[in-house]
Amino acid sequence: MGHEFLTVYWREMIRFVRFRGQLFASLVQPALWLLLFGVAMTSNFDSMASGTPAPPGVISIDYLTFMTAGVIAMTALFTSLFGGLSLLFDKNWGIMREMLASPMPRHHIQIGVGLGGVTKTFIQVMLIMVFGMLIGVSFFPGYSAIEVLVGVLGILAFVGMFALGFLFLSATISMRMESMESVQAMMTLLTLPLFFSSNALYPVNNFPVWLQAISTVNPLTYLVNGVRYFAIGSDFVSLGTEYAYSTNDILISFGALVAFAVIMFLTAYHTFNKATIA
Repeated sequence: MGHEFLTVYWREMIRFVRFRGQLFASLVQPALWLLLFGVAMTSNFDSMASGTPAPPGVISIDYLTFMTAGVIAMTALFTSLFGGLSLLFDKNWGIMREMLASPMPRHHIQIGVGLGGVTKTFIQVMLIMVFGMLIGVSFFPGYSAIEVLVGVLGILAFVGMFALGFLFLSATISMRMESMESVQAMMTLLTLPLFFSSNALYPVNNFPVWLQAISTVNPLTYLVNGVRYFAIGSDFVSLGTEYAYSTNDILISFGALVAFAVIMFLTAYHTFNKATIA
């Protein structure tokens, strides 16, 4: 396979750096969630759960730490889901016509966009993790330096696979729709249900049965599972609920994200092969 996708990747990164307003907004939004919503709600939620002691040998974490994993997932969702919008600009400006007519294999376009989106997501997630720990998030409790490194790599593996899936979905939507308003409306329609039907902000065991069913097929739920496992541990208590993750649980969560990414890649592959730009 050639390396044409690296040209697309490099162009995506140049765009990321040059559109400073977009870069600033994408970093400030999750930081505000942590600073305003997280800090404000921590005292309320922690006081409500204070009467439920943690089992012996199980660590208890505050709500700020619990929800930071959800904010990391939210950052990955928003960044990746809107990552395919550059393809719509290319269509409107006539650049996509030239790219599709070039000798470059069409799937290199989606690979380049996907890798660029994953890199952006990694940068944002790492910055949010650092910011969260500066304001009191208790990630990697009692971890050694090697365990912290493994934890960070584990988080990035989950974030990367999740981001790829939604970047390919975003690319498919952008290639099939013609107007910016339609694409943005579709992205907005997807983000809120995905975010609030997951375990990002609160336990799902008190959800209605139908909402629990939606949560079990929500890729965001599997991402949050992985982030909490690597950042907090395999057994902890928050909001009066104990969370215990086995190795099989995490492998299943990662496998679900891999399956989602493969399905979205094949969908985008089909879309690019059938695309005709007038």
